Amino acid sequence: MEYTQLGRTGLKVSRLVLGTMNFGPQTDEADSHTIMDAALGAGVNFFDTANVYGWGENKGRTEKIIGSWFAKGGGRREKTVLATKVYGNMGVEGAPWPNEDRLSALNIRRGVEASLRRLGTDYIDLYQFHHVDRSTPWEEIWQAVDVLVQQGKILYVGSSNHAGWHIAQANETARRRGSYGLVSEQCLYNLAERRAEMEVIPAAREYGLGVIPWSPLHGGLLGGAIRKEREGGAARTAEGRSATSLRDTAMREKVQAYEDLLDKHGLEPGEVALAWLLTRPGVTGPIVGPRTVEQLASALRAVELELGPELLAGLDEIFPGPGESPEAFAW
Repeated sequence: MEYTQLGRTGLKVSRLVLGTMNFGPQTDEADSHTIMDAALGAGVNFFDTANVYGWGENKGRTEKIIGSWFAKGGGRREKTVLATKVYGNMGVEGAPWPNEDRLSALNIRRGVEASLRRLGTDYIDLYQFHHVDRSTPWEEIWQAVDVLVQQGKILYVGSSNHAGWHIAQANETARRRGSYGLVSEQCLYNLAERRAEMEVIPAAREYGLGVIPWSPLHGGLLGGAIRKEREGGAARTAEGRSATSLRDTAMREKVQAYEDLLDKHGLEPGEVALAWLLTRPGVTGPIVGPRTVEQLASALRAVELELGPELLAGLDEIFPGPGESPEAFAW
């Protein structure tokens, strides 16, 4: 397994990030433990979760599954770089209560304490803001974070789904306060969705943030969706994202060209989509969310896959990037 530093921190993390969103909703506790053991055994040391994972009445369930895995011992917690998130409402479904969501100092404090209990640990390596909170000033956010860092409950802070200017605003505020600031950004980024290249990734690189792409297969679209469709299998969807995209004629033609290109090279679409992200400047590692050990094995093969210049050029031709701003906005 390849390792890299997480942004401007001293943390060494694997080039593949184990996403745990499916642990609980789709993968039971025993199988989730098996996947985590297999990942750690293969050298994957960077695990990503969120307080709301488990969803609905089971919010927090995923963190509890990770906590029960840590409780087995064997150095599991010590070997893992643990990332979780705060923002989503953790109140009772249908009856939310004020201050149980977003990034107020109160909710950040409550969120950390609750995540620590569910995870069965006394610290979180990377605490991430799941979304932008436009109603809470960054001064308040950093004040809360600084206290938690001083208490040793969190080590570093990252963002998720933030625009380039949000990253700049956050870190300039942190700089004025003498706070360390954001060290990573988790964003939607893949071959079929490259808008992050315009401003988000340039901002992250300028401020020394690691980039952690989520949905590297774009909801299954880049995982051989048309091939699976023809074989009679259902393409993996994220609330129908893959199926909806394939109904768009232009996108379907791109995906078909993508699968045809990889067929010529004898390569698996999902593995190439992950391997492509590993070639992108500034990318720390993509998040994969395996539901089975077999899916994890496929993702691990992608880390070892080398894409030649000809293939990379072919992928750019099918899924051209927008280019960085301001050039991307030029006529």
